[in-house]
Amino acid sequence: MGETVAEAIARALKRHGIEVIFGQSLPSAVILACEAIGIRQLAYRQENMGGAMADGFARVSGRIAVVAAQNGPAATLLVPPLAEALKASVPIVALVQEVERPQVDRNAFQELDHFALFSSCAKWVRRIITADRADDYVDQAFIAAGSGRPGPAVLLLPADLLREPAVAPRHIRRARFGHWPIDRTRPGDDVLCEVAALIAGARAPVVVAGGGATSPMASVALARLQETAHLAVFTTNMGKGAVDELHPLSCGVLGSLTGPRSLGRRTRAILDEADVVLLVGTRTNQNGTDSWRQIMAGARVIHIDVDPTEIGRNYEALRLVGDAAATLDALCEAIERLDQSHRRTARAHAEMRIAAAWAAFEEDRAPLAGSNRSPIRPERVMRELQVRLAPETIVVADASYSSMWIVGQLRSQRAGQRFLTPRGLAGLGWGLPLAIGAKIARPEAPVVAVTGDGGFAHSWAELETMVRSRVPVVVIVLNNGVLGFQKDAETVKFGAYTSACHFAPVDHAAIARACGCGATVVKAPGDIGPALDEALASGRPWLVEVMADPDAHPALSLFDGTLDRDAARDMESVV
Repeated sequence: MGETVAEAIARALKRHGIEVIFGQSLPSAVILACEAIGIRQLAYRQENMGGAMADGFARVSGRIAVVAAQNGPAATLLVPPLAEALKASVPIVALVQEVERPQVDRNAFQELDHFALFSSCAKWVRRIITADRADDYVDQAFIAAGSGRPGPAVLLLPADLLREPAVAPRHIRRARFGHWPIDRTRPGDDVLCEVAALIAGARAPVVVAGGGATSPMASVALARLQETAHLAVFTTNMGKGAVDELHPLSCGVLGSLTGPRSLGRRTRAILDEADVVLLVGTRTNQNGTDSWRQIMAGARVIHIDVDPTEIGRNYEALRLVGDAAATLDALCEAIERLDQSHRRTARAHAEMRIAAAWAAFEEDRAPLAGSNRSPIRPERVMRELQVRLAPETIVVADASYSSMWIVGQLRSQRAGQRFLTPRGLAGLGWGLPLAIGAKIARPEAPVVAVTGDGGFAHSWAELETMVRSRVPVVVIVLNNGVLGFQKDAETVKFGAYTSACHFAPVDHAAIARACGCGATVVKAPGDIGPALDEALASGRPWLVEVMADPDAHPALSLFDGTLDRDAARDMESVV
């Protein structure tokens, strides 16, 4: 018997460099064909988590990820992670089985309108309907996912078609589209020269870099621009790691982290006083701009983004439409042709202000980062984690407070160090599967996931996935027994919080051991370091459960003057 359509699809995936599919054995014909030619199946326990694994893999690897699912209820569980990938600009190809073609519109088992289902969370949705189009549609899916603004593409596969003999296409396809971005476009020289002159002549220009600046090529190009043009650089939450935060011109993450004891409290004046603001790969979303209150009205805004519709969405800007890496490199070349004496002269003062801000931040947070109280302050956990990070360590956070502890308390050690946070839609539970995907993408790198007990409850089952698939991620669970952000936000807005905010006690370490993971429970601050050392040295999946302070919260602007009223007053008296 000749090649089937399923086998043709597997061969096309192999051509694009796919080495792993995040799946659960459906569409079975495709998974069997893939495994037969050496494509690994990483079998998740639930589709929501599988989509997040694919997301983490794509972010770290620079390759387009593939996730697979059955029709009906399994397909519906792909919607949340694909929606995150759409908002966060992460390229994923989803292969979704459909009912057999003669059964369509007859209420077949688990039949669903998948076009309607995925229309709001994918860039592209198509169905293969004939046996001669497998290569065509696989290529289109990869091109849709990895070109322009990256995002998810969904390819629907009727179950009966997969078993049919493949029909040889008239034109053989040989192109490979597995890496992203597929196209590296950049603006024309005229506008780049105009921007270069604006930056070179500016009084106090700054950069705000988002998630589009975190790829290896973009982070290298941004580091070059930072040094060439002597620019202070802020990042958004998703842009964390785009620059080396030990660089004297790096201002760290700003966004909504501007409350008492935050770095943003000390650095935001630098952005407020900027006369030119260069935005790189950012959607200028609510969290990244503190509800659009940052960037002063008089500043000249320049915006680099591959998606032309994002430029000018919230701030009128001089438009630089193109890939961040290609555009930044071309901008550097234009700036290098200009006289940089003005920028060099201003650099010493900028470095002094930034160094003073970091020093004040360290002093402000010292009482919490060095606290010996129990339950344990998350700032103390982050301090212990920081000294154990290497430049190649990948740190992954769950949504909500876990993300804020990571972006606000840790410091990147090189341009391009990866800090993954689900900030597209910020759904709870995605920290652990993102970390699994990141570890599959870069098995030689240490991967640490930080999650709260609320978020971790969404993904417990994937502990077994880590053990079965031999994915040695270290998971830190900050167990404070509450839904922290919900409790605090409701308290600020309503003066009370709902009964859902408190949990019954859960022994997460026991769950981990039951799945075959190593596990440690930390109740005293002095035990954090030894527990992390043991976990990182183990070479196996490991969970560190930290009994955390339920009243601890990051320094968000929402709490400034409310939950943080006393802390704000104390800081102002010092200033």
